[in-house]
Amino acid sequence: MAKSTSSQYKTPQTKKAKPPKTQQNKPVKVFMQGEPLSPWREHIHEIIFEADTPAGKLFDIALIVTIIISVLAVMLSSVESINKEYGQWLTYSEWAFTVLFSLEYILRVICVRRPWLYIKSFFGIVDLLSILPSYIALFFAGAQTMMVIRALRVLRIFRIFKLGEYLGEAHALIRAMRASRTKIFIFLYTVFIFVIIFGSAMYLVEGSENGFSSIPKSIYWAIVTLTTVGYGDLAPHTSLGQMLASAVMIMGYAIIAVPTGIYTAELAKEYKRDVTNIACQNCGEEGHDSDAKFCKYCGCCLE
Repeated sequence: MAKSTSSQYKTPQTKKAKPPKTQQNKPVKVFMQGEPLSPWREHIHEIIFEADTPAGKLFDIALIVTIIISVLAVMLSSVESINKEYGQWLTYSEWAFTVLFSLEYILRVICVRRPWLYIKSFFGIVDLLSILPSYIALFFAGAQTMMVIRALRVLRIFRIFKLGEYLGEAHALIRAMRASRTKIFIFLYTVFIFVIIFGSAMYLVEGSENGFSSIPKSIYWAIVTLTTVGYGDLAPHTSLGQMLASAVMIMGYAIIAVPTGIYTAELAKEYKRDVTNIACQNCGEEGHDSDAKFCKYCGCCLE
């Protein structure tokens, strides 16, 4: 029985366009996703979270200077002589900084699309911890020492330098470290085996009469010696022990070059990459290739 022409000639099916591949191993800034903000909130967001505009750069510079001064004020208040003479002024300045940081925290929560997710993010928690000690100090004495947490906020200094030579370098260092983590782990595992062998050998050679009273303590000596730190609290006294210690010291200098070479090789590969500081309008992530049309983290079109 003859087959029908419809079965002989099949209509070619058009291939569906595949969405751009995204990097699933990096979490997207989810607090930036959601419904568009109102114009005034979008304007505040542009000033606080972006550094491409003159207002954004000025805000970031003023914020970092304020953070550094506030941390210095906390440090100076711990000096007894300075605290006796200027303690009242330092207290006034600290409360002024606390009010400024509180206003900044409120504005940050207001100008994001999903405020609760920003509050739970790393920098959201850091922002909150930077203002809580002052308010806690009203009820509990000594809480001011927690205000050194504000030093973590200086990490935002990289947001000012959204030029390729600064932000790109920071990302390149992180990517090189991630790429070399397996090799470095194997290297550290090998070093761990060496210190166990050297520590056990030194325990047998020197013994408890020379301070090597146990294998863990001897392993501690091997770590201190292999890393070329040399505290001097433990030292071999026998000729054989001193020979073994000399071998560990020489090996320590050779071992230092190994992780440096591994990391440098991965860093050289990163320098060959051509990335830009263009931020995705949807997720806010940066570090895209210079010829990228879509965000490699969320897949949205880059404008």
